Amino acid sequence: MTRNLKWRFAFTCMLGLLVTVTQAEAKVSAEEATRLVDGTLTPLGAERKGNEAGTIPPWEGGITEIPEGYTKKNYKDPFPEDEILFTITASNVGEYAEKLSPGQVAIFERYPNTYKMNVYATRRSGSYPQRIYDWAIRNAATAELVEGGNGFRNARESIPFPIPNEGLEAVWNHLTRFRAETVYRVFATIAPTAGGTYKVVLAEANTFLCYSVKGATAESINNVMIYNLRRVLEPPRMAGQVYLVHETMDQLKEPRQAWVYNPGQRRVRRAPNVAYDQPDSTCDGLVTVDMLDMFNGATDRYEWTLVGKKEMYIPYNAYKVADRRYKYEDIIQPGHANPDLLRYELHRVWQVEAKLKQGTKHIYGRRTFFLDEDSWTIVLADLYDNRGDIWRVSEDHTINLYDIPTVVPAAEFHIDLQNGRYVARGLMNEGTSWSLDEEYPVDMFTPAALRRAGRR
Repeated sequence: MTRNLKWRFAFTCMLGLLVTVTQAEAKVSAEEATRLVDGTLTPLGAERKGNEAGTIPPWEGGITEIPEGYTKKNYKDPFPEDEILFTITASNVGEYAEKLSPGQVAIFERYPNTYKMNVYATRRSGSYPQRIYDWAIRNAATAELVEGGNGFRNARESIPFPIPNEGLEAVWNHLTRFRAETVYRVFATIAPTAGGTYKVVLAEANTFLCYSVKGATAESINNVMIYNLRRVLEPPRMAGQVYLVHETMDQLKEPRQAWVYNPGQRRVRRAPNVAYDQPDSTCDGLVTVDMLDMFNGATDRYEWTLVGKKEMYIPYNAYKVADRRYKYEDIIQPGHANPDLLRYELHRVWQVEAKLKQGTKHIYGRRTFFLDEDSWTIVLADLYDNRGDIWRVSEDHTINLYDIPTVVPAAEFHIDLQNGRYVARGLMNEGTSWSLDEEYPVDMFTPAALRRAGRR
């Protein structure tokens, strides 16, 4: 079947789904929802067409074929012939500032002699399983936020709000985007000093994404979206620490539950503060718990505003930095990662502003998030202190796992503009491994199982 016939068949099937669900009380109008299947929008709500300048191409399904030579141990770059179109540096950043965030511009100001952005052709590579598309279309007509916005209902398996009307709806798309049903990873976190010296923290993680499982609904998961079991392997002074997290949806109704196994004490204890601006233990105090995956956890301390869409230069198709031929010493440099291993492209993003509510506390008084329209991943975040100054800038460098298919982080970089340090998290290079087809029993994610994992 040719690509055009496949899309025509898919369009007919999706239109049938849409007609069925829009007979109920629609959360977007029937006319709006039809845009998800009539060729205007992609099934996940991105603009299917390119831009007028021709610098952003139309979405044609993303990566739908596995490149020759692919192995699960090293995802091959599907665009090896792409050359750098141009490079943004401190000397010409003003020419491109309109399509950069204030935080990105601030990085050039902080590191004028070493920082640059190599810009490549835009490749709209994001692709997902058909069921993720089908349920996103259905969810558009039924999903709604719960009172207070601390969760949602009447949605299944996929993003709940492909056509968002407010900031929280866009954020919930990020929190529930499909990355797989289960994930096994051994990954590295590095927090170099301002001078560039570093030690590697290697951790093993087992993750069960409950909401992404086939057949799951917002109601059937019993308020638990994700189970995560993480064990530190290196360095020796941290080895053996094990963390268990039950990531809840409505964290006001039921706060995130967390436990930690300490090998020195040989016991499991509750960890009540694994939330909000609590520092992550593996990141040398440079990253808060709710910065991981760019943003996670409870949404209640901020007022969320959906600003709209814009074109921006963002990290994308990061196959080079994920290539295991490169060592950590090739990636890690003082102040920021090696820019020659990073790829930026022009894409449309959703901009969401988060401002701290009066009467609540957080070290970030304001946060600006930019979400890739094709994957709903927060790919860029500007984080401001309570004086209104930019403090940290976060980037998520993603790749498409074309055998699943899904879009996942290859590396997160969190740059602290005030102290000259940064964190590289989730690196997929030396000593790492992963699998996205494991079968995990739920009782693997209990305090008793945590105790057993700590004693292995």
